Amino acid sequence: MAVSTFKRGLKLSTRKHTTEGRPVELCPAPKQVVIPVNQHFGAPNKCLVSVGDKVRRGQKIAEGANPGPMTVPVHASITGIVKKIEPRTQSNNTEGLCVIIEAEAGDTTSDTLETEYMPPLDPYTCSKEDALTRIREAGILGMGGAGFPSHVKLSPPPNKPIDIIIADGAECEPYLTTDEAIMTEKPHLLIQGLAIVMKITGVKKAIIGMEDNKEKLIPLIEQEIRLNEHAGDISIGLCRTLYPQGGEKMLITALTGREVPSGGLPMDAGCIVQNVGTLIAIAEAFTLGKPLIDRDLTVSGGACKTPKNIRAPIGALLTDLPPAFMSIDTERLGKILYGGPMMGNAVPSIEVPIQKNTSGIILMTREETLADLEGPCIRCGRCIRNCPCRLSPVIMNNSLESGDLDYAVTAGLLDCIECGSCTYVCPARIKLVQRFRVGKGQLRAKQAAAKAAADAKAALAAAKATQTTAVKV
Repeated sequence: MAVSTFKRGLKLSTRKHTTEGRPVELCPAPKQVVIPVNQHFGAPNKCLVSVGDKVRRGQKIAEGANPGPMTVPVHASITGIVKKIEPRTQSNNTEGLCVIIEAEAGDTTSDTLETEYMPPLDPYTCSKEDALTRIREAGILGMGGAGFPSHVKLSPPPNKPIDIIIADGAECEPYLTTDEAIMTEKPHLLIQGLAIVMKITGVKKAIIGMEDNKEKLIPLIEQEIRLNEHAGDISIGLCRTLYPQGGEKMLITALTGREVPSGGLPMDAGCIVQNVGTLIAIAEAFTLGKPLIDRDLTVSGGACKTPKNIRAPIGALLTDLPPAFMSIDTERLGKILYGGPMMGNAVPSIEVPIQKNTSGIILMTREETLADLEGPCIRCGRCIRNCPCRLSPVIMNNSLESGDLDYAVTAGLLDCIECGSCTYVCPARIKLVQRFRVGKGQLRAKQAAAKAAADAKAALAAAKATQTTAVKV
């Protein structure tokens, strides 16, 4: 099978050997979960429960105040009693409202005990509207990290025709091996989820993209394609093991030769990209009526004594897992990352809940996290040569340093996918990605202020017009 790729990028040490090829282990039932009310990209949710309420696994506990296209509900991941509703630190390093549920005695995470699932739904006979509603009601979002609502991604506007669905199984981040594990254990659900997405969107062709370090999975997946009567035209696209091959733009280019235009989305290239974990969650939402209440993730790093792939209820804390199952070398622990080492977020404590988009928790030693001091830019151009989006990070950084947000945008700030390639290769150790994230935040604040000023001006004009009309009358 031919191996495709994209231009530039990095050849990284994968560091997957400690968990590669290992099955997903089910976590022991935790004594409590801390479930963030907002875990998606979009409009905020409000709590549907109160302190003292009993909730069942799968019960909806938070939803948008006015459920719209950019809201995704959140469900209880265990059966128990709501003990607190308060702000807690989340994996994005911000304080957010969380529902703390204390488990009742016994197994509170079993799918055969007290649950509140939806009834199964046949995706091939129901309407498109009902199918999209099921995906939304199941609380499914992009599990590759972005947290974008899946039902929105699967309903592109009429002027954006889609002809290819891509299942993203590249898993290019070092350490992470969960996608490989679930593709090994649940290939039937992967193909079923992909077939459901093809039915909803009306797209006839799909490609499962994976890096060539997962080539051994091809016979297994091809067998499931043959066995699924609804599979249609589904093929496997093998890509070179190169970072960030799993990025939507990179994967689209590698598998189709198309390019997402500047400022555009995958649908502008005629594609929809869904993470393999998301597709499996979609299949379970229809066949089992199960909301997205569990998360498969990799726990690894030099300070993890028991590196493994695990399945944990959303909201679980590593500190609540028994040492026999998850042992951490706290004396050597130097850094905690939620996500991969390239694009993940560093958090201050292990007591941060697992969320829907938590693909991994990397517990790194001080030796693994050497923090060099920044030096002056030497204009070497390595950041430009290695940027997979073909941007000019040095120019973007200079613009931000001078306070010129507009020129930073012109240089490609909003096209940056924050993959960290530029920071990785910078000999001056300049924290480029962090600066770009701050720059994007400044830009959003500037735009919000401009909108607020425009709204205030419009309101004042409307008030004056009303007063003028009243005087004339």
